[in-house]
Amino acid sequence: MTQPRVVRSTADVRGVIAQWRHDGHKIALVPTMGALHTGHLALVRRAAELAGRTLVSIFVNPSQFAPHEDLARYPRDEAGDLAKLAAESCHAVWAPTAAEMYPDGFATRIVPSGAAQGLESDFRPHFFGGVATVCAKLFGATTPDAAVFGEKDYQQLCVVRQMVRDLNMPLQIIGVPTTREADGLALSSRNVYLSAEERKIAPALNRVLREVAAKAREVVSGGGAPKSKAPRPAPLVRDPALPPQAHQLPALEAICAAATAELTAAGFTKVDYVAVREADTLHVVSETGARPLRVLGAAWLGGTRLIDNVGA
Repeated sequence: MTQPRVVRSTADVRGVIAQWRHDGHKIALVPTMGALHTGHLALVRRAAELAGRTLVSIFVNPSQFAPHEDLARYPRDEAGDLAKLAAESCHAVWAPTAAEMYPDGFATRIVPSGAAQGLESDFRPHFFGGVATVCAKLFGATTPDAAVFGEKDYQQLCVVRQMVRDLNMPLQIIGVPTTREADGLALSSRNVYLSAEERKIAPALNRVLREVAAKAREVVSGGGAPKSKAPRPAPLVRDPALPPQAHQLPALEAICAAATAELTAAGFTKVDYVAVREADTLHVVSETGARPLRVLGAAWLGGTRLIDNVGA
């Protein structure tokens, strides 16, 4: 096994890309923050199916961490990452420094809306601006034909797809299903923070989300009942220039509230949200009628925040 070539600067990665283009290859990018696990390697394998050259970026992006979050202690193991990538079809690794990505005088930031609204943004309002900005920089520097992301961070995947579509970026965004442990826990670099007791509790998040998905399908399909909409309470004073607000079906609100209580009873310290959304847009589900949905959840075990999602 030969470790992939590692480049640090934007100029060097552009040189690598130029050579690959000269040789006639398509290019797939796998953006990561390192601490690679089996889920990341599944992304690399999917990238290798899409293109003749696979580039993995490793960069712990400071702009998506709030001051109170775990930037300093986020797992880092570049040597281990490179050893894992040596066994995959990874042709080069771009591992820039923060100074390379955000040099003195850097002053531009993407502020996404749409799919970025609600859910994670209610608890990490800084997050998707940081994600969108760094992805735009990664895409601009490497000009890939495709970029591969995991569905485990489903809202992030939707935000990146929206950015690429809205800004006419010439690449495909490919989602790959979440890789899980045998007991259903979604693989995450942050799972190393879990204590032995917390690790036993953690799979309950996926189990409860799957239960919500089954119930949500039944509610939204209507069981053969006529198509219906959620009631719209009369607003107070609302700016007429704003689009009308959608309201979640009450039955789904009740299902999500029960799921929150179940997670608390299972031992989760705090539940940030359990929500059912339209799969493509992440809009609230305001009327019945069969179509793809996504159930998303975020909850804390001690000092570790877990997120997960399932289709419905």
